[in-house]
Amino acid sequence: MTIKVTLDRIENETAVLLVRPEETTKISIHISLLPEGSKEGDILNIDIVKDIQGTEQAKERVSSLLEKLKNKK
Repeated sequence: MTIKVTLDRIENETAVLLVRPEETTKISIHISLLPEGSKEGDILNIDIVKDIQGTEQAKERVSSLLEKLKNKK
């Protein structure tokens, strides 16, 4: 899924993005995540994809930690 946003403003180290077309939903991110040369008023695309492998690895890690905690008792 690709989300189109407008770079509304930059406050300190934070970029405020407005989700298009309504521009009522705000997303705040660190300016280091912006493409080089981005400026207020630019239209940007944000790609969101589900990381199935990363999700499974996180589940395994949490499960392992829970098992270690159970075995300490």
